[in-house]
Formats: sequence, C-alpha cells, structure tokens
Amino acid sequence: MTTNPAAKPLVLIDAAGWLFRAYHALPPLSNPRGEPTGAIFGMVNMLKRLQKDYAPERIAVIFDAPGKTFREDIYPAYKANRDATPADLLHQWPIIVEMVKAMGLPVLSVSGVEADDVIGTLTRIGEAAGHEVLIVTSDKDMAQLVNERVKLVDTMKNRVMDPAGVVEKFGVPPERIVDYLALIGDTSDNIPGVPSVGPKTAAKWLTEYGSLDAIIARAEEIKGKVGEKLRDAIAQIPMSHDLATIRCDVELPLKLEELVPGAPDIDKLATIYRNSGFHRALEELGNLPQPKSATAAPAIAAGDSSQTELTVLPEFAPEEAPKVAELPPSAKTQAIAVLDEDALADMIAKLEAAELICVDTETDALDAMQSGLVGLAFATEAGHGWYVPLTHDYLGAPQQLDRTAVLARVKPLLEDPKKPKVGQHIKYDLNVLARHGVDVRGVAFDTMLESYVLDAAGNRHDMDTLAERYLGHKTISFSDVAGKGKSQITFNQVAIEEATQYSAEDADITLRLHQALYPKIAAEASLKSVFETIEMPLVPVLAAMEFAGVKVDAPLLVKISGELARRMDELQLEVFKAAGGEFNLGSPKQLQIILFDQLKLRVVSKTPKGDPSTAENVLEELSSEHPLPRLILDWRGLAKLKSTYADNLPKQVNPQTGRIHTSYHQAVAQTGRLSSNDPNLQNIPVRTADGRRIRQAFIAEDGNALLSIDYSQIELRLMAHFSGDERLQDAFRRGIDIHQATAAEVFGQPLDQVSAESRRSAKAINFGLIYGISAFGLAKQLGIGRGDAQDYIDRFFARYPGVKRFMETTKAQAHELGYVETMFGRRLYLPEIQSRNAAQRQYAERTAINAPLQGTAADLIKRAMIDVAEWLPTHAPDLRMILQVHDELVFEGPRAQLSELGPTIASRMCQAAQLAVPLVADWGIGANWDAAHVATGHASSAAS
Repeated sequence: MTTNPAAKPLVLIDAAGWLFRAYHALPPLSNPRGEPTGAIFGMVNMLKRLQKDYAPERIAVIFDAPGKTFREDIYPAYKANRDATPADLLHQWPIIVEMVKAMGLPVLSVSGVEADDVIGTLTRIGEAAGHEVLIVTSDKDMAQLVNERVKLVDTMKNRVMDPAGVVEKFGVPPERIVDYLALIGDTSDNIPGVPSVGPKTAAKWLTEYGSLDAIIARAEEIKGKVGEKLRDAIAQIPMSHDLATIRCDVELPLKLEELVPGAPDIDKLATIYRNSGFHRALEELGNLPQPKSATAAPAIAAGDSSQTELTVLPEFAPEEAPKVAELPPSAKTQAIAVLDEDALADMIAKLEAAELICVDTETDALDAMQSGLVGLAFATEAGHGWYVPLTHDYLGAPQQLDRTAVLARVKPLLEDPKKPKVGQHIKYDLNVLARHGVDVRGVAFDTMLESYVLDAAGNRHDMDTLAERYLGHKTISFSDVAGKGKSQITFNQVAIEEATQYSAEDADITLRLHQALYPKIAAEASLKSVFETIEMPLVPVLAAMEFAGVKVDAPLLVKISGELARRMDELQLEVFKAAGGEFNLGSPKQLQIILFDQLKLRVVSKTPKGDPSTAENVLEELSSEHPLPRLILDWRGLAKLKSTYADNLPKQVNPQTGRIHTSYHQAVAQTGRLSSNDPNLQNIPVRTADGRRIRQAFIAEDGNALLSIDYSQIELRLMAHFSGDERLQDAFRRGIDIHQATAAEVFGQPLDQVSAESRRSAKAINFGLIYGISAFGLAKQLGIGRGDAQDYIDRFFARYPGVKRFMETTKAQAHELGYVETMFGRRLYLPEIQSRNAAQRQYAERTAINAPLQGTAADLIKRAMIDVAEWLPTHAPDLRMILQVHDELVFEGPRAQLSELGPTIASRMCQAAQLAVPLVADWGIGANWDAAHVATGHASSAAS
C-alpha cells in the first residue's frame, strides 16, 4: 500500500473521535463493581485490530489537550453548543490513556491546538518522509488532508477514502473541502456558514465557480434569496474558513522516528483488563507477541476531548468468522443466523416472495428513541425464522454484516406499502427503524392489538402470555438469554447463537399468533372494524407523535421544583402544628399513630394487614373532622408533582433531540383509552394552579406555538346520544349549560339564579351518575345525608328518564351477553357480572354503564387522530401532532398557521362521529401548554 516500499504506512488515530463514537454506539457496559467500561472495551478492541491489520512501524494515538485552543481566540463561540463530556465517559478517560500507553503505543496531545492540527502536522511530516498516511477517523474535516498518499480509514464502515472517495462523498475534491465547510458551516463546532446553503448548494457553487474566492467575487451573479444570504454572510466567511482549516505547522514534542510501538507493559494491562472484567483479553496477554522494537513508547499526557465519532471492531480477522450458521431449532422454530452476503441475499429473496412479513428488532435498551439497533428478525412461514445480528460486540463475537449495508438492502422491502407486515407491539420497531433511516410502511397487523381487540380485559397481551394461551407454547424468555437483575446483560452482549434462537422464535411465534388470532377478529364484523379502521391505522400516528416528542423548559421546572419545596416546607410546619409535634410525613406508620392513637380519629378502613388505612380516600373523608388530613393530602399532592414532574421531567429529556418522548399504550386501558408513560402525561392536574404550573413548562420550539383542542363534555354528550333522552339532547342542541340545567331541576332553582355552589354539586351528580355512583357515594362526595343524595338522584332521573332507561338496558345486556359495546363495536367483557359476590357484581354493573361512554370517547379521539394525521401532510406540513391526553390533542407549529388552521382542525375533530347532539371542541393557542389550554374559540358539529 505504501509509495515507498521501505516505509510502511504511518497510522494516525483520532482518539477522541473513536471514543465518542464507541460511547454512543455501545450500551452502558460495566465491570462487576458497576463502573462503566464500554469506551475502554471499544478502544482495546479497535487498537488490537488495527495492529493486526497494519502492523505499523509508525503509529500515534492523538488526543485533544485540555484547555482552550487558538480557535476560541478567533471566535469565542467556537464549539459553544457542545455538551459536556458525559460523566461515565470522563471516568474511563484516564484509564484509556493509561491503557494505550501500557499497550506500548505513542500518545500525543498538544496544548493550544486540536487533535486535528496535530494529525495534520504529522500527516505532512509523514508524507515528506515517504510514508503513506492512514488517518483513522470519521471526521469530515479531515477530508481536506486527503491526497494520493493520505487516506482516511473509517473502521465502522470498513472503508478507505481516497481523493476520488472525497469527491464521491462531498461533491468536491480535497483541496476544496475547507471552502465547502466555510459555506455550509458546522453545527457541532458552531462554525457559522451561509444560511440556507447546504452540501448540495455548496458543491454546486464550487463546481461552477471553482473556489470560494471566486464565489465571493461573483456573489452578485447568484440570484434569489440564497444569493442575498450569501452576500449578507460575506463578512464572516473568511473567519469560518480559518476555523475550518487544519493547521499543519504545529510544533510537536516528538519526532517522526520516535512514533514507534514499544513493548507492552503486561502487568499494567493485566490490571486494567482484570479491573474492567475483560476476561478474554486477559487470557490473550499470555500469548501476546513482542514487537520488533523493544523501545518504550513515548507518551505526552492527554487531556479532555471534544466530541467526534467512533466504532468497535471484532477481535479476529473476517476469515475466522463462520459465514452462515443454521442453528439447532428451539421447540418449534428453525432458527437461521444471517452472517454473510449469500445468506442475506437468500433471506431477502424469500421476503420478497412472501405474502406477509413478520419483522422484529432487537435493541440494547427499552427506550425506542435512544436504543441502538442490535439485530433484525424476520419470519414468513410458521416454524422458521431468520436473525440478522448487526452489532453484537462481546469479546469473541463473530464478524457480522455491516448494519448500514443491511438496512439499505431491507429498506425497499420495509418501506413498500404494498408489502404487508406484522409484528408484536410493532410501534416500538417503527421508531427504532425510523431512527436508523427506515420509514416502515405497510404495517397491517399487530398481534398485541389483535389480542387486545378480542378481549381487552381477559389477559395480558405480551407475546409470552399469548403464546402459552393460544399456541400452548412456552417461549424463550429474555431472562433466559440475558440473565436477571444486576447480572442482566444487554442484548448486544448475548451470544449470537442464543440471540438467534431467541429472536427467530420471536418472529416465528408472532407470525403464528397472527394466524391464530386474526381469524377470530375477522369472524366478528364489529371487531374487524375496530381493528382495521381504528387500532391499526393509529399505530403509525402514535409512532410519529412519540418520534416528534415535546419540548420542556428545564430551567422553569427547576424553579417550580424550588417553589414546591418551599411550599412543602411551609405545609410541613402547619402539619406539625396540627399534629402537636414532628413526625415523618412520608411514613404511613407514624401517620397512623398521629391520626388514630393521638388524635383519636375514627378508623374508616384497614389495610390488608389490619392496620388503619391512611389512603387518600380515607384522608378525604376525615378532612371534615380535623384539619390534619387535608394538610397531609395537600403536602402529598405537592410532593407528587415535585418528584414526578418538576424533578423528573428534565431527566427524561432525550439528549439527542432535546425533547421528551413519551410512550403511548394502546393495549392497557380496558375501555380503549390511551395511556402514556416515561413520562405519564395523563395525570398532570389541569384544574389546579400547581398542575397548570407544570403544564407551563411544556413549550414550543422558538418561532412556534402550541395548539390545544379539547372535546367539551364528551361523555355527557355521549350519554345524551346513547340514552335518547329528549331533554338532555335538547339542552345540548340549544347550548344550555347542562350542569346549570341539572342544578335548576334538582335544587328547584330558576335557571338564571343557579348559584356556583349548586352548579358544582350538579356537576358531581351528572358525572357521578354516568359512572354509576350510588346514593351512599354521592352523599360522601357532596357531604350530605344519604336520604338527600337519593332524593337528588330521583330528581335527576325524573328530569332525564331516558338516562335511567339506558342504564337499565345496558346492565341487562351485560348480564345477557357478558359484554357491552361502544358506538363503533369495541367490546368490553365483564365476567364478574354474574358473580355471586355482590360487591364484584355491582362493580361490574357500574362498569357496564360507563364503559360504552368512555370507550366511545376513546374511539372518537382515535378516529380524529387518524383523520387529522392523514390531513396534515398535504394541508399543513409544518404542523405536528405531539400530545394526546384524555380528550385533548396538542399540535406544534408556526403560530400564524395554527391561528389559521386551528378552527379547521377542531372542526375535523368534531366530524369524528355523527351524534344526536353536537360534538364541540374548544381550541386555544399559546407559547406553552397551559396558555394553549385557555380556549379562544370552539368548533361544533351538527346533530344528526
């Protein structure tokens, strides 16, 4: 490979680039003591591989030195946008430097300049000495150094970039790379470019005009807004050019002839490997070949680094890896590992010929928005499955196909909308693949949702449970291959043989579950409709919302946390005063003693262990008898807001996107309601000042605003529709305040004289009755006698007799059929409706009354989400649907567009169903979620 046969290549390693890429590519590996080791692991493997591949006689590992460089003097904001080095990587940094030295490799860093400048200087020195120079990096800036003797090596993609490769990748030759960078800028280094000028425009101009100087000289010839922006930026372009230029005249502390590998320090390496838990590397030390030169490798202390890129290499040559392994089948699955191009081509041919493809991803974490893709599993016929391992990186892992190349091969299949796909909880796979550049289309079936639509309440909907229930098959569990608890490893550390059996079985069993479940759905027209028109179309909508995420104001949350803490301290003093002494407010046992032994309050209920309960409902009931229970409730409320939201939300910001990405769940709530977690956005109080304060921290990006659209009194409107009650329907058609109307009837007051207190009580009656509340429950809620509560209920039913008929009919249907249905055919089975236990039976009857209302409300907003998501790309591509909470949707986009299109979107939401009463949606716009929740307008549908 060298120009001078007597001179082997000079290998220059961009250490920081490698380490940061390894850190972000690898899972958070740790030694038995829990200390991070992933970056150390990546570095040792890569260096060993490089030494084996090139046996360099001249080599240097270059780190950035700590402190500022001359570029900050030129431009103080240089690299100002970069995050601090992660703490767990900082912990490994000195160990890595010591390990590189112990391996006998020269280490270089020079104060006042960057590693790039040291590499640039060594490159020109190496050229002059007749060496071919190989720069191990993925930093695009290094392309300016490339010539016939200088090449870039990208170990992750196993590519060597020569001058032709630079032109192929960037569209310009190496000598024009600095011009190119000055035009496009660099967001990671905070180098300002020309606004609106991207790689294609920069390459086009440089090809047409020849150089940056020529472009500037002829700037007046460039038309349009981009020409104006070029002319506006001319003053700062020379600075950007200077910042992007790698210096090749740095004064170095070592000469070229000193950059030789020395004898490894076996004892020091053994200590590092042993402490890191690298057992195979430790074993190999005994057979470590000695280098030709026994000269100790020189080292200049390395400092902190700046972020670039990195990768991990396997520990053996490609020819040592098995090419295709057909593994022993598990119970029923013939599992095939795809490890070479022939096996990949064979699998893809079968996928292309298949009528239905089951797809599954394997990742190194549960968070779809941050996990790395470890492998892909496919199945097309029962009993068979493929697994394509991509990034298994345990010591001794066989060579695997390049992830980028594999994704490029399967991308056309996965993105083909005419190729039906099936998966288990496939929304997760959609987001994992979307983050890796694959926009999966043609998602037709999800076995989790098939089970959920068949019987939402009957069982769990995870694959292991479904396999045992419907196939009589016990699957390989994740803990079987990855372990449990503290000893559990991430999937990239699972042996490929075991991973193949596990993953191929997952795909196979998912396909077989579909074959078992879907015919049951197809046999019931109503269930088929729910599955095919509501649940499955919603999957990509929710995936897109999760992918978009929402921005939060972390500094504001810190401020709110402080406010809540101060108020908690104030409340604590009031609690101590009311209790007559200090105690631990978070201790139920101590609270029991205060409430029931010292204050002698009555015991409302007991825990399963027989102790007096201090649950929320108990404290609510006792709050009318003593001030302490209410103070405790208030303190608990603040503590929950502080810990769950003010303190936790900033920790859940995705470092890659700067936004929070909640996960929406379709197959949890029995009524069809969506739920969310990480974070749970359904439980932020909207009617309290503290809850609204939390919502103020959910904000729009600069230049954008939020649009909130919320269905008004949806369940009461559905009760009017289902019950057919003429008075109730008439009130909604005429726009009368339904709570005011109920108050007028129940409390015998003229409509225009209903007090605020009477309206609040009527509201409790309205909502309480649609949830099947009893006279006893209503009496407790309103603080009145049971007889008065029963009188109110009787008056309510006298005014709205249709509501009572609906309740009686629905309960009768539940007893007869064992289930109730929503307006769109969703079923909720109620097995306890026939229970001999009166409490269980009554609970099932109350559920039967509410489920059609709550389930239909859930179906309505799902239908609205699907419709709006289909409408937005064509009519409002700059708007994104980002949140769904109860009966509310939240959108983000430019304020002017939200103001213009908000009424239209709200109107579309009102067309989600045709009811006997109008559907009404209130909408508002604001810079944050709370401000947007203040309605500034409303839309309404016509009643049928």
